[in-house]
Amino acid sequence: MERKILIEKRDNRIRTYFLEDGDIVEIHSAPVEETGAGCHRLGDVYVGKVKNIVPNIGAAFIEIEKGVNCYYDMKDAKTAFFTHKSGQKALCIGDELVVQISRQAIKSKAPTVTGNISFTGRYAVLTHGNTRIGVSSKIPKSLRDNYKEQLSSFQNDRYGIIVRTNARDVPFQEVINEINSLREEYDALFENVCTRKCFSCLKSAPPSYILDLKNVYMDGMKEIVIGDKGLYTRIQSYFRSELPDKADLLKLYDDPSFPLDKLYSTQTILEKALKERAWLKTGGYLVIQPTEALTVIDVNSGKTAVRAGSRSGSEEGAMKVNLEAAREAAKQIRLRNLSGIIIVDFINMDSEENTQRLLSEFRFLLAKDPIQTSLVDITPLGLVEITRKKVRRPLYEEENYHLQPLTEAL
Repeated sequence: MERKILIEKRDNRIRTYFLEDGDIVEIHSAPVEETGAGCHRLGDVYVGKVKNIVPNIGAAFIEIEKGVNCYYDMKDAKTAFFTHKSGQKALCIGDELVVQISRQAIKSKAPTVTGNISFTGRYAVLTHGNTRIGVSSKIPKSLRDNYKEQLSSFQNDRYGIIVRTNARDVPFQEVINEINSLREEYDALFENVCTRKCFSCLKSAPPSYILDLKNVYMDGMKEIVIGDKGLYTRIQSYFRSELPDKADLLKLYDDPSFPLDKLYSTQTILEKALKERAWLKTGGYLVIQPTEALTVIDVNSGKTAVRAGSRSGSEEGAMKVNLEAAREAAKQIRLRNLSGIIIVDFINMDSEENTQRLLSEFRFLLAKDPIQTSLVDITPLGLVEITRKKVRRPLYEEENYHLQPLTEAL
């Protein structure tokens, strides 16, 4: 597979487009300014203070900045690193502890934080609070077993190690070198943390467009095209430091007469990805409606007459639309970064054989998503249930997101 990345700065936002075989498959969007009070990036580490405890939901609210109270699962208290303890219980109001942002703020809600601090590299993650040695399931089993055996000497009671998918095509020693670097970062943070004041930011995550490049799988990557000179300089500096062998992938595109968004039609694709309706080649279409609790995707036959003619013709037409809808739904889920619970309402079919064929094809398409996506089941009403891991805000929220003043929770 041939991969390419486009990065452009426009409308006071930085957008990263991921292409596979010439098609844009993901769009990440972030404001140009991601610094200052009220800006909290995924991965930032703070000394927070317990503001409130709500036992009936097993949660606490931890303040990481004056007036910014974040949800915290009390199960994390078992492995928490406290800089100040106010009582004998596992977690007490007034306790100060190290927390990391594990989920971004959504609309008027503050971020979610965890006490299980992660130090993420390109090939491995070092995890405080989870001491197991793990290897990505997307790495072949023989290589996974080899990694687990060779990393057994790293087993300890302070932190664990997870080998990422990116490690499957690099020498083992390169992964070991990165793990050792992450261990040094881990030791430096926890050795000095008790001298830091409450609300201190112990570790700032890099800008989201740098994280995108750090996390992306480089196999088949042909070029990374950057449409802004300032961004190019920043990214070039990062590559020279962290990925010197990949620095030649960077290309600056600065033709003002024909900008990047015109060359690759990024503006048009972005606008379509923000619309409620996505058209199918058969004449049908999807209606994609996110709600607070879940996202609903409704399949409509549109111009395709699935009920015309004989019953067998109707079934055949429905199957044709449904198969194309499955392909487009899988594409749109990734493109729009939809997550959580997703319900797809396909056109009803009478044949159980066709239904199972559709589910099998849909499951295969969803498995290609680099973010964990699972087809759970089909309900008695014929609704297909999907879950997709939440990593960042969906595209429609990124594009329309403006952080409101956050008031104290509970």
